[in-house]
Amino acid sequence: LELELWDTAGQEDFDRLRPLSYPDTDVLLLCFSIVSPDSLSNVFDRWVPEVKKFCQDVPIILVGTKRDLRTDAQVVDSLRRMQQKPISFTDGCNAAEDMGAYGYCECSSRHNEGIVQVFDMAIEAALKSKK
Repeated sequence: LELELWDTAGQEDFDRLRPLSYPDTDVLLLCFSIVSPDSLSNVFDRWVPEVKKFCQDVPIILVGTKRDLRTDAQVVDSLRRMQQKPISFTDGCNAAEDMGAYGYCECSSRHNEGIVQVFDMAIEAALKSKK
């Protein structure tokens, strides 16, 4: 088993080049920040249509990042002032279901939490899709 990660650029300048990285993709990790509802909207508005076009049968894992900030008082207060709130685990699961993702998981790179689970789920999804 070989794990190879490609972090593709999201800038519009790369829109024509990015599809060249999709062939032979076994699993996609679509990431958003739990403390940025706009980033989850961006996943739906931009990334889901693109990967559904170029990677039709590739399993998707929706990954909520910055899990440690969900309960950070300053972050929550800042979001509240913008009439927003962090994405809950339930909302993340529902979003994953809405996009037809294989699964949903959360992680925090700051506290090294949930990272192994992200890759475990990705490996599981890739192996199951090969059967």
